Amino acid sequence: MSDRQPPLFGLLLSGGASQRMRQDKAALPYRGEPQLLRAWRLLEAVTERAFLSVRDQQRDDPLRAGLPQIVDSYDAIGPAAGILSAQDRFPEAAWLVLACDLPLLDETTLQQLIDARDASASATVFASRHDGLPEPLCAIWEPSSHALLKQRYEDGSYCPRKALIQSRIVLLPAPGDALDNVNTPEERDEMQHRMEFQA
Repeated sequence: MSDRQPPLFGLLLSGGASQRMRQDKAALPYRGEPQLLRAWRLLEAVTERAFLSVRDQQRDDPLRAGLPQIVDSYDAIGPAAGILSAQDRFPEAAWLVLACDLPLLDETTLQQLIDARDASASATVFASRHDGLPEPLCAIWEPSSHALLKQRYEDGSYCPRKALIQSRIVLLPAPGDALDNVNTPEERDEMQHRMEFQA
């Protein structure tokens, strides 16, 4: 039996509808750069290959068009559509799945996740600092996670977090505020202020 781990590919989720923000979250600038491009650089630096997860109608969007894409092949079911589509396309790979709306995330945090990776588990994830539950959108999903995620999809259950709760995972302590995300204009204003203060 080989000790070789599955290759680690990156998947940046950018297909959300951003309804609460009332504009495309991926395009929001922080420190002068759209957060999608900032997250892309982080992901590309720590994975063998990286892809942008998009819905079909986003393929030609100017912000996304220049990056390697995996188009959702499942109905609009949220992040699970992106993860399943990536797993279907490269079933031999593990996926470092990342939401594009984590302005405080840094390479050190991603490296901490990668260093703790256990390829024999279904996933390696951080705990949420808010409720202690696994954070599915800054996580390494191993090939073995696919079967349960697909089964839950077929049963009409689309929550990746609940799939993680049902799986054998490595659960790491929350990395401070690195996984705080931004969903509303008010949260965005607050985040801009925090980042200016930290600069």
